[in-house]
Amino acid sequence: MNVFEKQHRLSSRKRRVRLRILGTATRPRLSVFRSNAHIYAQIIDDSVGKTLVAASSCDPGFKTKLKSGGNVEAAKAVGQALAERAKAIPIELVVFDRGGRLYHGRVKALADAARSGGLKF
Repeated sequence: MNVFEKQHRLSSRKRRVRLRILGTATRPRLSVFRSNAHIYAQIIDDSVGKTLVAASSCDPGFKTKLKSGGNVEAAKAVGQALAERAKAIPIELVVFDRGGRLYHGRVKALADAARSGGLKF
């Protein structure tokens, strides 16, 4: 399988998941993007098209704490930070969007940390 085919399969899964998952004002979408080096998470209200809360392993606070932004520990830290920021503006319920990736490894670690931080999905 070449690189183009792999990217095409990921984008197809992402589109298929996004057709079923939609964030609203009462229950926004928690979107996860994972690259080799970092992990990013956003809570998005799709009805307005606005990002309400965001956290990533690139944030200045994490640069000093984490050895790498592309491991499970970084994903846990990002999930915890996202849950804390979501609590600041009263968001409890979200819809989880894994972005076409498997619910395993870093994506699962971020989701579990967000759940333990108080988000419900």
